[in-house]
Amino acid sequence: MCANVFGVLKSLFGKPFDGGKRMDHGGPQQQQQHPMEQQQPAYHPQHPAMMRLYEIQKEVASLGPQVCTFSGLQNDRDYKRLERELTRLLLDVDQVDTEGKPELQGARKRAAQEVEGLLRYLEENATHPSRLAIEQLSYEARQLVDERVVAPQRAGGVTEINDELVDALQELVLRLTQVKTEGRVPLRKARYRALTRLCAVQDVIEGRTQQQTLSLPLSGDTHEAVNCINQVMVKVSVARSQLVALLMGLSGRDSCAHLSRILTEMQVELDALDVSGNAVIRNYRKQVVEEINGLLKHLDLEGEGDDTRRYDLAQNNSIREIEGVRAHISHLREGVLRHCAMGDLSFRPKAELQGLLTQLDQVDTAKNPCIREARRRAVVEVQAVITFLDLCEALARRQPGPNEHPSHRAVWQVLGSLSELQAQVLGFDGKRVDKSYMILEELLTKQLLALDAVDPQGDDTTKVARKQAVKFAQNILNYLDMKTDEWEY
Repeated sequence: MCANVFGVLKSLFGKPFDGGKRMDHGGPQQQQQHPMEQQQPAYHPQHPAMMRLYEIQKEVASLGPQVCTFSGLQNDRDYKRLERELTRLLLDVDQVDTEGKPELQGARKRAAQEVEGLLRYLEENATHPSRLAIEQLSYEARQLVDERVVAPQRAGGVTEINDELVDALQELVLRLTQVKTEGRVPLRKARYRALTRLCAVQDVIEGRTQQQTLSLPLSGDTHEAVNCINQVMVKVSVARSQLVALLMGLSGRDSCAHLSRILTEMQVELDALDVSGNAVIRNYRKQVVEEINGLLKHLDLEGEGDDTRRYDLAQNNSIREIEGVRAHISHLREGVLRHCAMGDLSFRPKAELQGLLTQLDQVDTAKNPCIREARRRAVVEVQAVITFLDLCEALARRQPGPNEHPSHRAVWQVLGSLSELQAQVLGFDGKRVDKSYMILEELLTKQLLALDAVDPQGDDTTKVARKQAVKFAQNILNYLDMKTDEWEY
């Protein structure tokens, strides 16, 4: 949209208007003229009406980038400012005197259309369902953090950090990564900002969890500097809750700059302590300083997300590396399926696939949840091919004896069917609305029901085999679901 806006603005105002040409969104095109139009003189760029349109164009050009990267909502101050300025420009365009001349009227009309386009783009992104979904998830995160972390601290109590809270935050992060942005810059930016803050809160809370496992604070009898360090630790605990409140927008009075000054003063206070000659106290102070540094690194979030390289992950080097691995996976997967379809099991690139897993493990995610999710999905793709090869090999080696338990044989029969279905899933390249998807999902569900109907009759081997087969079938279903969820960076 934005590229189109500026391209059209250039076509509108970048050249003098010629009486024999009309400009539209596709560029200059020769039009058949009305006899009366042929009598109209060409309008020089110095014409008052054209000069005024040029002035308006400059203002539109300055607002365009702001509109195209605005990631807020309709009640945001910047939204209201942009809407107000664009509306004013629209009125200014409407007031340009065209003297009833068709060429000037056309120029004014196209200028108005461009301003209206920016207004529409601004509103569409601020009210887009995905933008509202991001805001709803952010609201849920704020409620959770306020109830479990910020409110107890403000009430003078102790914040309880447990696995339940950590898991709830991780679930919100995962749901945010799955919000569709349709490639829109404002939506990408909004999602990135929300994820950045929530992941920072995760990091702070996980740091607190680690601190709870330490045998701190030390006794004041150990060294005269210990009391001072203990007092700083109490301040750090308060600052931690203040930081979480800031990150989640729950602090109306504090600012990042103010909290940064407080933490820096704590560092100065700790640096001034004389702990020479006592390794235990020196190590204690070091741990507290590291805790402060861990909080400080999250305070530089005011301009986070303004750099498009951060939220436009298509340009991210880690994403490019992951995409390169995925292309390699696709090539190997096609080869495996092609050979298996011919009954040839000699093509087993497991070593190559394991190498891709190692390569993915070395990808730097920079703690970005979207990059982490992209890597996770690539890992699942590799593992799906490996498990398929393993099952094919196991089925080919299988030599059931005459005394094999009937229930155990039934499990292997289901595994044989699952192998055929997995080959179809690996080669599936459609959508959830496709009939082939629904058939695959139904057939896999039937295999799960068939496994559920197997009675081990007390046979331990069958119990283990059935449990593994159920997990295998569920993994195939999950992989099919992942392939069709239209996830994006």
